[in-house]
Formats: sequence, C-alpha cells, structure tokens
Amino acid sequence: MRMLINVAETVVADALRGMAAAHPELRVDVENRVITRSDAPVAGKVALVSGGGSGHEPLHGGFVGPGMLSAACPGEVFTSPVPDQMVRAAAAVDSGAGVLFVIKNYTGDVLNFDMAADLAEDEGIQVAKVLVNDDVAVTDSLYTAGRRGTGATLFVEKLAGAAAEEGMPLERVEAIARKANENSRSFGVALSACSTPAKGSPTFDLPAGELELGVGIHGEPGRERRAMMTSREIADFAVDAVLEDLDSHDPVLVLVNGMGATPLLELYGFNAEVHRVLGERGVPVARTLVGDYVTSLDMAGTSVTLCRVDEELLRLWDAPVRTAGLRWGM
Repeated sequence: MRMLINVAETVVADALRGMAAAHPELRVDVENRVITRSDAPVAGKVALVSGGGSGHEPLHGGFVGPGMLSAACPGEVFTSPVPDQMVRAAAAVDSGAGVLFVIKNYTGDVLNFDMAADLAEDEGIQVAKVLVNDDVAVTDSLYTAGRRGTGATLFVEKLAGAAAEEGMPLERVEAIARKANENSRSFGVALSACSTPAKGSPTFDLPAGELELGVGIHGEPGRERRAMMTSREIADFAVDAVLEDLDSHDPVLVLVNGMGATPLLELYGFNAEVHRVLGERGVPVARTLVGDYVTSLDMAGTSVTLCRVDEELLRLWDAPVRTAGLRWGM
C-alpha cells in the first residue's frame, strides 16, 4: 500500500488537523467532525450545510467559506456523516434565518440528513433540504435510489451560497439550489480504480487497456466498459450523454472535473475536446472550471458537468467566493 498516511483508522482526523493548520479562517472541530466558517453564524444570513463521506476533497470541507457553505460534515471515507454531526453543524451556523441542507443522493446521506433535519427542527432551527441528483449515467445504483449526486453539488453550493450571501430568504435560497440542480447533468469516466485506506487495494477490477463509462464517485459501475478511447472519443460520448438528458441550447457552465489522479495537462486537453463538442452541438459556454473538485481518492479519470444558466444564475456564479477549494473576486 503506497499512501501518505499513518494508519487507516485516523486518516480523516489527521486530514482535519492538517486542514485546521492550513486554514485558520475555518473552525475545524476534529473530535466532532464539523467544519464551520470562523465568522458563523452571520446575522440575518441563511446558512448552508452539506457533507458526505471523505475521499472527495475538496468537496465538502474545501467549500466552506464566504460565498459557499457555512459548514460541512465529513464522514469516514466513502461513508455518510451521522445526524449528530449535521445537527451540531446547523446549530453552530444558524443565525435565525434558517439552514439549507445540500444532500447528495446517496442512501446513507439522505436518511441521515432527513433525521438531522427533524432533530434540528425540534431544537427550533428552520431547515430546508435540496437533493442533488445530476448523474445521467445510471439510475438506482449500488448506493442510491434514483440518480447519483456528483459534480452538480459544486454548482448548487456555489449558486445557493451566493444567494445566501446576498441576504436572500431561505425560501429563495432553496429555490436557487433546486434550480441549479434541475439545470445540471453529469457523466463520469474512470481510467483506473480507486483504493480506500481501509482496503489498501483497488476497490474494483478495471483491467489494463479498459475504461469505465459512467462510473460513480465511489467506484460504482457505469453504463459499460470499453477498450481505452482517445480524449476526443471520450468527450464525444460523455457530452452527448449529458446533452441527451439536458437538451439545452442555452449558455452553460462547464465543469471538467478530475477524479483525483489525472494531471491538469490531460484535463485541459480534455476540456478542449469538451468545448469542441459543445460548439458542434450549438451549445454556448458561459464559464468553465477545470480541476480536481469532486474527487474519488486516487482514481484516474474525469467527469463533465453542465449547468444551464440564465442571467441570475450567471450573476450568482460570478459573485465573490473565498474557500479553500474555490475562490475568486475577494
């Protein structure tokens, strides 16, 4: 096992301690596994709370800060956080204006956030929930009922976070988050399997010379396996899969996301092919983001997420943001 860790049992706690040392603008509660903005709660501002299994960094802890999340709850690797974490996070960031839970569509996350919402409301915290389910590759996977939540989580957290930063009420922030999810679709491709610290070896078998089209961010099976394809061929397949479902000629935000072990040299080359396909399909590109944002440990591969935008969503996208994993305009 070649991993830069001490022991598998402490990998999340060790990472949280390192995050606290690197980012004093955050409050990192290592024991209770909650990351919050240091200035939370912000008076009169709707708070955004999200979370999920670790191993997808910078999602979610790397997106805590002005313009995005108020708090994040990291679970063990590829394992949902527990309701107590979510309630603790909600209580820490609620200013009285309400809390929006952003939930990726995985069974454990959905059940635990639902339970946390009930518990938080018992404590007098107003809670709204938005489910992210953007992955067009498969329906009803190993971890989900319905579509998986993947790259669109970044769009939802950024757009709703900007709306909250502007002082919009909870109902409006929730509506922005739902609109972002409904306007987003994703498709992922694996060139290699990922290895969890606990297992220490690949979590699934992907023979040399093959790739997985439509892979999930935990290594869940996709649509099919094929012999290795060129960047051009992968872009044609992935973008067409997204556009078959999104069916848009409106401007889009483009996220070309690395799965964790694909160099930027390759991602930028792939982005050129994604832009080529969108141009050929008559889809205008409003903004583009390239890099590792919703990862899968050491998996080599990429995902493409498109989000159809209007003037309001584009304005919210361009709004300032300052987090460990995403920042501009501040």
